[in-house]
Amino acid sequence: MKMTHTAGSQTMVRSRSGREGAGVSFGVKYPAFILVALVGMFVAVIYVGLHIRMTRLEYDVAAALSARELLQEEHKRLDLEMSYLKSQERIEGIARNKLQMSYLKAGQVIILKQEQAGE
Repeated sequence: MKMTHTAGSQTMVRSRSGREGAGVSFGVKYPAFILVALVGMFVAVIYVGLHIRMTRLEYDVAAALSARELLQEEHKRLDLEMSYLKSQERIEGIARNKLQMSYLKAGQVIILKQEQAGE
């Protein structure tokens, strides 16, 4: 199909073949396909990013729980050690053996009376 267009003294001839017209119709479909593909890739990237973040958080939670268990075991051990160190028998044994202390006898106690300022 040939079209002739006259503009002033110049004549332009345009030729359209059947293929060019068909190419135009494909051009309308490609942008829609590209848009759908871009939206799909965007959704996939967001999904993968969120999945990676969730996996990291799960590892962080597991590490925190493991650290918590270790701290609870250490707390129990320190409570046991504290109760041993505070025991009366242990303190008395150190006072008698290491510090050479003993219980007071009746004659070793001296009671001082406090004088008042007016007397």
